[in-house]
Amino acid sequence: MATSSLELPCDMSTNAAPHNDITPSSPSRKRQRAREPVKAEVDNEHPVIYRRRKPNAPAPFTQDPECEEERKSIDYTIRITKEMAAANKVGRPVRIYADGIYDMFHSGHARQLMQAKDMFPNVYLIIGVVNDALTRSMKGRTVMNEKERYEAVRHCRYVDEVVPDAPWTLDDEYLGKHKIDFVAHDDLPYGADGEEDIYAWLKQRGMFVATQRTEGISTTDVIARIIRDYDVYVRRNLSRGYTAKELNVSFMKEKKIQFQEKVDLMKGRIADKRQELFHKWEEKSRDFIGNFMDLFSRDGRLNQLFTEGRLRVARAISPPSSPAESSSRSPSPSLDHALNSPREKRRRVASHEYLDEESED
Repeated sequence: MATSSLELPCDMSTNAAPHNDITPSSPSRKRQRAREPVKAEVDNEHPVIYRRRKPNAPAPFTQDPECEEERKSIDYTIRITKEMAAANKVGRPVRIYADGIYDMFHSGHARQLMQAKDMFPNVYLIIGVVNDALTRSMKGRTVMNEKERYEAVRHCRYVDEVVPDAPWTLDDEYLGKHKIDFVAHDDLPYGADGEEDIYAWLKQRGMFVATQRTEGISTTDVIARIIRDYDVYVRRNLSRGYTAKELNVSFMKEKKIQFQEKVDLMKGRIADKRQELFHKWEEKSRDFIGNFMDLFSRDGRLNQLFTEGRLRVARAISPPSSPAESSSRSPSPSLDHALNSPREKRRRVASHEYLDEESED
């Protein structure tokens, strides 16, 4: 079977007359369906054109006309195998279905849908979202209501169609109604309604494709983080104008949180003041150390004063001699000062030179 790459025209003229023919050879039908065309490998003998929704538009709901038209164009009598889908020999988009609660839609959800979308070369991804009543009966309360969860999934770029009020378990009737070729879910057994794995029968039929969970992120993990820092978030929302009643907080709890807020504020101010005092002390300490070095260092002022004092004492003990004696004995003033210094006199006393000189006089 020969295949070729067919690029669809992008004529979106609004003047085209409506036409009921849905075959790909009808140009008026192409213009009427305002969805962006894409390249696809098609069978030349049985060409099928798949037009994606606009990138900036949310995915339609399953009851919308465009989804109904898409289902009518699908020949569900032909059984599609994984080998055919992987080789892109189907002649139409492979319809993969994934379901879940999708509460607090996060990156783990988006990655699961991305894996399902990239499972085969040409995939039409259908997402079933369970409503509030069924979720509460099977698993418990959700943070987001069903409308918020529907909208969150609709605005994911990988989703082509959203099925609201999805069932908890699937059957042949549901698969046939939505013309589902494969069901995507992680490979771990998922028990419900007394069954060990509600996807076991799909795995046996070869209609199951496995996706991988994203470690470290789940709705349960996100909620656990909020509970762990509960007081922080309550305090923040109270400061932003929420009332205790809106946050389901008792009067005593509110006052306790407000008191703790004031204590933390006071601690912050004390810490800031302490930091300011530390910086001031650091600046003063630099000045003190500089002044100390100027005063007590070898070339400091105190040492200079001490040296000058010693020189004054030396001059007082040994006054300068007359000019005549000075010229005969010591032509150099510095040498005369050295010979008559107190240190030199003490040395001379020790050697009896000083006494001899006194007796001769």
